[in-house]
Amino acid sequence: MELEAHVRSFLNYLRVEKGLSDNTIQAYRRDMEKFTEFAGKRGLSTANVLREHVVDFLSSLYRQKLDSRSVARHLVTIRHFFRFSLMEGLVMEDPAATIESPKFRQSLPEFLSVEEVDRLLREPDPNDMIGIRDRAMIELMYSTGLRVSELCGLRISDVTMDPGCLRCIGKGNKERLVPVGRQALDSVQKYLCEARPKLQREEISPYLFLNQKGHKVDRIVFWRILGQYGRNAGLRKSLTPHMLRHSFATHLLDRGADLRSVQIMLGHSDISTTQIYTHVVEERLKQVYKAHHPRA
Repeated sequence: MELEAHVRSFLNYLRVEKGLSDNTIQAYRRDMEKFTEFAGKRGLSTANVLREHVVDFLSSLYRQKLDSRSVARHLVTIRHFFRFSLMEGLVMEDPAATIESPKFRQSLPEFLSVEEVDRLLREPDPNDMIGIRDRAMIELMYSTGLRVSELCGLRISDVTMDPGCLRCIGKGNKERLVPVGRQALDSVQKYLCEARPKLQREEISPYLFLNQKGHKVDRIVFWRILGQYGRNAGLRKSLTPHMLRHSFATHLLDRGADLRSVQIMLGHSDISTTQIYTHVVEERLKQVYKAHHPRA
């Protein structure tokens, strides 16, 4: 099918020319697979997709019970595809150019309290090599606000014990330096001395965090591991790696950090992405006011 071939070229362009990460490209692939299936049932090629077809596709997503945020993401993917198609001379005009993004309420990110983080960190077994590794991973993620893919992709050479920082390759292969707290560094040092040598196999791996086969820890596996620790700790919410990242940012701002510094540490290219956390702090202040002011 012609459209499928053009989608493959588009994904290759994103990888080679734009340098997007594998995770981002896979997200684009999934969105375009849905659109390709929709177009195939209607006998559409790249060149004869009209605005009304794109609108019908978005409507079909709503009928599948997708929320506005997911529909908006699909629209962004389609826009990028047709901009690429326009650039390559595959279409005469972009059928998605004038379609407005769905409006959706920006939900506040969920985060843990400091006490909940402490409970979580008590869960990994300090006498077991996997427990030592998991404690180091959780400490490091909370201390730095890394994305789970960034955490799992860390190499030993990326972490500097003195002065206490790590080098991280984030979205778009952008490099940033992030400070690391002393407790996280101590946990990583304990892991390097007591657990990693037992996990390392004959084939030497450059990655910091290893599984029992001596390979780097998979991000999906770590997601499940973290969720289990959260349940064991009796947390009231389903724990995800991103929730630790939210906790990192919220706790920094709670204690007076400026938004620009938090933006740099999180690796956000646009400060508007970071501003969601100021809403979290404002919401908390409102709750404190209502709970304690006699005339609230």
